Amino acid sequence: MTVRRSWLEIYVDVLKTIRSGVNKPTLIRNRCNLAWKPFMGILGTLISNDLVVAVEGSSRKTYKLTDKGVEFLRQFESAEAFIAHLKGQRSTVDALNLP
Repeated sequence: MTVRRSWLEIYVDVLKTIRSGVNKPTLIRNRCNLAWKPFMGILGTLISNDLVVAVEGSSRKTYKLTDKGVEFLRQFESAEAFIAHLKGQRSTVDALNLP
């Protein structure tokens, strides 16, 4: 059975994909495995919250992270690492059978 991603995971996936250097909308959408309409809504939300900016090129629009987007990902990944660390500690305590 496939586990569905939360909306937060999807937004973070889009941000990480853009950070990795993928900047064209179709490529971002494909890499994140999203349908076009939901993807455009997500992208619009990221732009309106100043996490992503659209860059008008000569032939097409590309996207890049803003400083705020970079900082958001840094903070998110820091929190994610902290939670993973806590889970690791919890399993150690459980293994010791402590109350």
